[in-house]
Amino acid sequence: MKINIKPINKEGKPHGLWEYYNDNGQLSHKGNFINGQEDGPCEWYHTNGKLNYKVNYTNGDRDGSWESYYYNGQLHYKGNYINGERGGLWECYHSDGKLESKEYFI
Repeated sequence: MKINIKPINKEGKPHGLWEYYNDNGQLSHKGNFINGQEDGPCEWYHTNGKLNYKVNYTNGDRDGSWESYYYNGQLHYKGNYINGERGGLWECYHSDGKLESKEYFI
């Protein structure tokens, strides 16, 4: 994997939108950094170019919605993080889109 876009701040820490590309030039991962910590939405992609998962970060911790997808693009999991921990309702789906299970995290 090569990093094509990697802005840094004056302290040498990642700062701004980073984009990672596979050797074939396809986008693999993108996310925002503030002073060296992931902050904001981040996305990872399957080798077929479809979304693999997306998550939101606040000060380096997962915070907010999180979704993962099967290789075929169908939703696999969705839920929320609160201060880096799973919180609230999480749902899991089969690759055909049918609901498999629900869990609730406190």
